[in-house]
Amino acid sequence: MLHIHPEMVCFIIAKAYEFQSKEEVVIPEVPNSPSDDWALQVLADHVDDMTFQEVKTMIDDLSLEQQAELVALMWLGRGDYDLDEWDETVESAREEMTDRTAEYLLAHPFVAEHLEEGLLHHGYDCER
Repeated sequence: MLHIHPEMVCFIIAKAYEFQSKEEVVIPEVPNSPSDDWALQVLADHVDDMTFQEVKTMIDDLSLEQQAELVALMWLGRGDYDLDEWDETVESAREEMTDRTAEYLLAHPFVAEHLEEGLLHHGYDCER
């Protein structure tokens, strides 16, 4: 069961597509080391971008449970977990939670696609 409303996720997906379709947004491959501060480096150049700020504010305003579910949806959508592991996926996201959830998500080049796929696993679809 999702605690984050699917329509909210669909809005975030639409904004992620909008943000990442801009020509000046360049997102490198995910680094080999999780200690690399790549998400902050990638997004530092886009701090003044209105779409980025809108999505960041929206994600920052979510409860911690909803933020964890958003991260878990991305992980589910990219195949890191299966739907039958949903509770464990959310718990893992909660354990790894930082105060930079928006930056973490938007720094992933296929975040919109992965969130969409995660929603599909739960039986929801974003109509674009």
